[in-house]
Amino acid sequence: MKFGVFDHVDDSGLPLAQHLAARLDMACAYEAAGFHCYHVAEHHGTPLGHAPSPGMLFSALSQRTSRILFGPLVYLLPLYHPLRLIEEVAMLDALSGGRFQLGVGRGVSPIEMGFYGIDMAQQREIFDETLEVLLKGLSSDRLSHEGRFFSFDDVPMTMRPVQRPHPPLWYGAGSPESITWAAHNGVNIVSLALGDRVKQVSGLFRKEWEAGGGAAENLPLVGISRHIVVADSDAQARDLARPAYARWRASLARLWEDRGGGFPLGDLYPPEWDAAEAMGHGCAGSPSTVRDFVLREADGSGINYMVGWFAFGDLRVDDVTRSAQLFAREVMPAFA
Repeated sequence: MKFGVFDHVDDSGLPLAQHLAARLDMACAYEAAGFHCYHVAEHHGTPLGHAPSPGMLFSALSQRTSRILFGPLVYLLPLYHPLRLIEEVAMLDALSGGRFQLGVGRGVSPIEMGFYGIDMAQQREIFDETLEVLLKGLSSDRLSHEGRFFSFDDVPMTMRPVQRPHPPLWYGAGSPESITWAAHNGVNIVSLALGDRVKQVSGLFRKEWEAGGGAAENLPLVGISRHIVVADSDAQARDLARPAYARWRASLARLWEDRGGGFPLGDLYPPEWDAAEAMGHGCAGSPSTVRDFVLREADGSGINYMVGWFAFGDLRVDDVTRSAQLFAREVMPAFA
């Protein structure tokens, strides 16, 4: 079992410069604690995401760390010109000495995609073609392509990534179709599935991986993501988690509510921490309480990767750092 970190880089109440500096400090603490990878979301026009250009955050992070892997979860491919993204990925992989992880996705918010004029009816086709060009360009000396959305004639690929043929791929999988696609293409996945659904996700991935000839020992990472707050006692952890979750959840719903359409995920993400924790979205507690939670999540689920959301809402650097350190010291060794 490996452990990573996910971050929306959502609004914390700090001015933007301090907010981003705090996230870099947190990421350095994740590296010191021994986490596998730092994953950052991409969002636009919403307090849910203050890293709309994740590559810029990663560029800074590449110079402040030396071991932890990092990457977007995910780049919203319909918003990128593939040539521009090929060059960015190659630069980030070079700056980090081959630590970049290439998360890709279509985008789940029609409001955010609409800001960029993306027709949701064409979203899947744009994603598919952009990904095809991206991988072709990263693994070739010259790029030629003729498609519906892009056309390239013998373009020199002067920027090559350190990792060949390209950095490892990641996807936020949820539907059976996306899980099957990821398994057939050797793509690492992270899911927000809860309860019995976790076993269904991992079971389908393993089945499709083996059906495609993949060896069990080479299985990509199959992970789930949860909000995690660790403190010296359950009471202290919950006192931190409750207001922080409420702020994060407000950021999650803000764009939908401002546009007057109503928040479509209201039943999945209740406004209060206690209700969300009861649904299985996360755990706030002492090291032993959180360790028991992670053991229950992992037991028989088939996952081999757990991604913690240690920073959310108005949690401060000291709280997040302490939480990550306790998790690394008291929880992760149980899975060594």
